[in-house]
Amino acid sequence: MLRIGQGYDIHRFAPGRALVLGGVTIPQPTGLLGHSDADVLCHAVTDALLGALADGDIGAHFPDHDPRWKDADSIELLRQVAARLRARGGVVQNVDATLLAEAPRIAKYAAEMRAKLGAAMGISAARVSVKATTLEGLGALGRAEGIAALAVALVEVPDADEDNGGVSS
Repeated sequence: MLRIGQGYDIHRFAPGRALVLGGVTIPQPTGLLGHSDADVLCHAVTDALLGALADGDIGAHFPDHDPRWKDADSIELLRQVAARLRARGGVVQNVDATLLAEAPRIAKYAAEMRAKLGAAMGISAARVSVKATTLEGLGALGRAEGIAALAVALVEVPDADEDNGGVSS
């Protein structure tokens, strides 16, 4: 059975933090504010996988009130969710993700992001799309107050079963 999941995340900029997107540290004076490393791209992809499994969201699995996840590497969180998906017999077919930000420009980092995201999910980078768009100066993101990300994942799983989160064991 093929299932689709979508993910969304948004974080505001904060001084004194590294900017990490798709597992790649991007040189910039400010990073994103969050309990973990605030990697919006990883968070959106993680939520897309969880959505395809009907298995809650990133906050349910890695709550921000739990000190274990303080400054967590979001690529590792994605890796754990992908392993959870595989343990249920699932396979990620592809992921399509979009960053929404005025800056930084991500074109020169996109291939590395695709490779890191693919490796975390156990799939080829050729199955991962990462792109970006600006907000044309509109709203909080258009004023460069933060970055958001959207992701869609196509996942193949055994036949759905209502008794265990929507996926057969």
